[in-house]
Amino acid sequence: MKAAVYYDIGDIRYEELEKPEIGFGEVLVKMKSCGLCGTDVHKVLHKTVKPPVVLGHEVAGEIVEVGKDVKKFNIGDRVFFAHHVPCFTCEYCRKGHYTLCSHFRETNIYPGGFSEYIRVPIDNVKHTMHKIPENMSFQETSMVEPLACCLYGVNKLNVRYGDSVLIMGAGQVGILFCQLMKFLGASKVIVSDISTYKLSKAKEAGSDEVIDVSQEDLIEGIKKITKGKGIDTAIIATSISSLLKDSVKCIARGGQILVFSPFDINSTVAINSKRFFNDEISIFGSYSSSPFDYDIAIKLISEKRIDVNKMITHKIKLNELQKAIDITTDTKQNSLKIIIEP
Repeated sequence: MKAAVYYDIGDIRYEELEKPEIGFGEVLVKMKSCGLCGTDVHKVLHKTVKPPVVLGHEVAGEIVEVGKDVKKFNIGDRVFFAHHVPCFTCEYCRKGHYTLCSHFRETNIYPGGFSEYIRVPIDNVKHTMHKIPENMSFQETSMVEPLACCLYGVNKLNVRYGDSVLIMGAGQVGILFCQLMKFLGASKVIVSDISTYKLSKAKEAGSDEVIDVSQEDLIEGIKKITKGKGIDTAIIATSISSLLKDSVKCIARGGQILVFSPFDINSTVAINSKRFFNDEISIFGSYSSSPFDYDIAIKLISEKRIDVNKMITHKIKLNELQKAIDITTDTKQNSLKIIIEP
């Protein structure tokens, strides 16, 4: 089979690999669509993974082989599946912190989504695999995993009907959060970014206001929009550590902040600690998704409550993965979500 194998920065090779053999309870899936995630791009650009490796995890495909004792799925089924799965029994899982489970990071699909065929291990089949509705395309299904990640983050928050929400970053995650907040009844959703194109996509997704931070001061903009009150909820959807300090300045008394995107491991941010006591603000972190978010994400997309089609700007073949990386990292290119196809 063919796969796009990462060897080094700027060195992704489209080459032949042995097609995986499946074992007891496992499933072999033919990849039909795989989203290019920001974490994939980060790994490629900063070489945070040990090469050679096949990346990709936002996968949709069709089952071509089923192992012994697989009862819920059959050859020909159109499916979604996740790459990580928790143990459900450790102290973290018992508290609902599924992504902190050590088993979560140890589990994975093989060899990765950017390949023609993928072996899905037994735990992933049992706990994360779902048949996708007939009215849902493979491309739409590639958006299930990122939407599930957003749902996992939203579940940490207390977003009430009529709240105001600031989403910092108008990338694919920011646009998903924008739609989610509107769906949950936020009265005013504000999206900030430096990209005119991405801010236009935010407006298309239902944002009530946008702030181009290359032209306008964010804190002053929020004060103007909220008449000095501040924002109820801020979501940091881009990996810029200084936004944490800005978000603390933007939120109202009793407000909450979700740190969704990862910061540089060496970054240090000074924030006004008095606000925790005087104003009872809250800051939450969120990483990845749980197995309990996937069926909800599928339902939201299949029922068009969340429109992911307008987010997909490019469809690129597997043998041109490096081209996809180049497009998404080029600020002159108008790209939002890139889907890789066989």
